Amino acid sequence: MSNYGFVIDNRTCIGCHACTVACKSEHSVPIGVNRTHVKYIEKGTFPDSTREFSVHRCNHCENAPCVSICPTTALFSRADGIVDFDDERCIGCKSCMQACPYDALYIDPDNGTAAKCNYCAHRIERSYEPACVVVCPTESITSGDLDKPGSRISQLVSSHRTTVRKPEQGTKPSVHYIDASEEMLDPAATEVTGYGMWTEQAAGVGHFAKYAQERLGVADSSSMIVQLALEKKASQSAPRDAAIIHDVIERLAADSGAKRSYDQPSKGVLWGWEVSTYIWTKAIASGTYLVAMLLMLAGQVEMTDQLWSATLGIGIGFLAITGLMLVIDLDRPERFLYVLLRPNWDSWLVRGAYILSGYGAVLAASAAVLLLDLDRGLLTYLAYAGIPLAALTGVYTAWLFQQAKGRSWAEDGLLPLKFLAETLVVGGAAFLPMVEQRPLVIAAGAALLAVAWVRGKRVVRKPQMEPLL
Repeated sequence: MSNYGFVIDNRTCIGCHACTVACKSEHSVPIGVNRTHVKYIEKGTFPDSTREFSVHRCNHCENAPCVSICPTTALFSRADGIVDFDDERCIGCKSCMQACPYDALYIDPDNGTAAKCNYCAHRIERSYEPACVVVCPTESITSGDLDKPGSRISQLVSSHRTTVRKPEQGTKPSVHYIDASEEMLDPAATEVTGYGMWTEQAAGVGHFAKYAQERLGVADSSSMIVQLALEKKASQSAPRDAAIIHDVIERLAADSGAKRSYDQPSKGVLWGWEVSTYIWTKAIASGTYLVAMLLMLAGQVEMTDQLWSATLGIGIGFLAITGLMLVIDLDRPERFLYVLLRPNWDSWLVRGAYILSGYGAVLAASAAVLLLDLDRGLLTYLAYAGIPLAALTGVYTAWLFQQAKGRSWAEDGLLPLKFLAETLVVGGAAFLPMVEQRPLVIAAGAALLAVAWVRGKRVVRKPQMEPLL
C-alpha cells in the first residue's frame, strides 16, 4: 500500500514561486487563491539579516480533520494516503477550512466549493510526478511513497532530521521539512506583514469574500483581507471598540518598516452573522421546550393548551429559522440536502442535521396532537423523546466546533457544558414570561435573550478574528 507525501528541503528553496505558478496552471486555480504557496521570513536586523523560504500546502494528514468534519464526504482519504476532494459533493459549508490547522483550503470563487492541493492525483495515476516537483529548479520538493524502502523520499526522511507542521495536533502530516525553523512552520511565531502577492486570498477566504470583491478597487491597506475584516467589524462595533479598531487600521497603513513574514494566507472570518443567529435561534427553539418539559414532569408547571401552543409555536418557528440560517450560510445552498442524503457520520454537521430533524419531528407530532384534539397524554409520551433531542439540539454545535482544530474552539473542553447551560438559560428566559406574565419577569427574560445573542456572536467570531488581529 502506498503512502504518498512530500519532503521540502528548506536549505535549497530559493523562493522563486515556480511551484505556485505550476500548481495554478495545472489545476486552473482562479486568481486570488492558491493551492500551494511559498512563505518567506526575514530574521535579524540589517545588515545582519537572513531570509528563509519554504513551500506550504495541504499536508495530506493521516488523521485529516478536514475529512472528519466534512459532512458530505466531499473530502476523503485515498488508499494511497492522498487527501482528495470531489467538488460535485461539496456544499460550501467551510467546515473543512475551520478544521484545517494549516490554512490549506480555500473556497473557489468561481464555483463556491472547497479546494486544495490534491497531490496532482491525476498525474500520479499516470505515473507522473506532481507539477510542483517537476518545475522546482533546485529540486527542493521531493514526492513519493514514504513507506517504500529505497525510494528517494524515504531515504531523505531516514537520513535527515525532518520536522512537520503542528505535530501536537495529532494529524500526522505527510509533508516533512528539512532544516525548517519554528518561525517558518508556525504562523503564530512571526509578525505577519500586511501584503502577500501570491497569497492575498481576497476572493476565497470565506465570509468576507463578497465584501472583499466589492472593495478590490479601493482597498488601500497593505493587507486587504485584514483591513476588510477590521472595517467590517468596526462598522458593527460599539463606538469605543470601533475607535480601537480604526486605530489598528491606521497603524497598519502607516507601517512601512521591515517585515518579518511574507506571503502567509489567512482564513479570515468564514462563519459570520448567519452562524451566530443560528446558535441563538437554536437555543431558543430547544431551550424553551426543554425547560417547559422539565418543569412539567417535575410538577412545577401545569401545561394548558394555551401554554402548549405557545411553547410549540416558539419551538417550531425558531427551529425553522435555524434551518434557514444553516442553508443561507452555505456557498452552495442548493445542495443542502446532501447533508442528509450523502452523509459522513463522523461529522457533527451530519449528526446535528439528523438531531434537528428528529427534534423537529417531535415538535410537529406534538402540534398535531393539539390540532387534531387527541389525547393530551400523548404529549407527555412525546416529551420523553423530545427532552434528549432538545438537549442535543442545543449542544451538538459545541462538538462541531471542537472538530474545528484550526480554531481555538477545539481547545475548550467545557464547550458542550457551556452550550447546555446557555440552552437552559435561554429556554428559561423565553418560557417563564409565558407562565408569569409580570413586567419584571418579561424584562428579565428579554435581557437574558439579548445577552445570549451578544455572547453567541462573540463565541463564533472571536476565534476567527484571533489570527487576523
